Amino acid sequence: MSRISKTFNGLQAEGRKGFIPFVTAGDPDLATSLAIVLKLAELGADVIELGVPFSDPMADGPTIQRSSERALKGGVTLAKVLDLAAEIRKKSDVPLVLFSYFNPIFRFGVDEFEKSASAAGIDGVLLTDVIENEAGAISRRFGEHGIDLISLVAPTTTDERLEAICENARGFIYAVSRAGVTGAQETTSLTAEQLVNRTRQFTDLPIAVGFGISTPAQISDVWKYADAAVVGSAIVSVIEKSDQEDVVLRVEEFVSALVPNRSVSVAK
Repeated sequence: MSRISKTFNGLQAEGRKGFIPFVTAGDPDLATSLAIVLKLAELGADVIELGVPFSDPMADGPTIQRSSERALKGGVTLAKVLDLAAEIRKKSDVPLVLFSYFNPIFRFGVDEFEKSASAAGIDGVLLTDVIENEAGAISRRFGEHGIDLISLVAPTTTDERLEAICENARGFIYAVSRAGVTGAQETTSLTAEQLVNRTRQFTDLPIAVGFGISTPAQISDVWKYADAAVVGSAIVSVIEKSDQEDVVLRVEEFVSALVPNRSVSVAK
């Protein structure tokens, strides 16, 4: 059983819902990313998404686009992201999911990526730009290396496509709260709950809701109908606006206010 499955099984047994933060790996630099991720794990993150910097992040809004640009300017590559994951894994068992477009993996070499990601302790990969036939083949290949393919569904996804996507998914389903790109919003979409309910017709996997979640009230709302809430742009924005010497503290303050009383030990 994967770390992701164990985590969600544990949450269900305890009657709790999950918190999944996203950060762009290498923003503002790799050493600081390591400190931020370990702090997020300490604050009780159930799964952590590591964004792989990419030059054409079409599913992302301005905040995450800028974070990718900063990381790329700093020389961050997929290989360095995997090295970062390996460093995280030395100090924490928190499940790690790479959030990536397919191009960086294709350039890296799919065979080599599968081996390297598994060796680095990556538990799942979320690919934003693969279609059903590709997803099926990739899911099987990743599964041979103990890596879950995390699948995206959106309010515009038809029931027919929902069924096909869920057949290939592993770990959990990522339900996009609204059509469009990433970015913090003041309210969560009313269609998100409908999407979660539709998706549950086709899978028993946990369902996490993301895109636009940035406040405790929004997280509480999502937790009423989904298994986890994903917070990305709001955390990346805190990183962007903070001085490097106090960025970890600023992230800690922000996340502690989002999901209080979840702190855990990350020592291995």
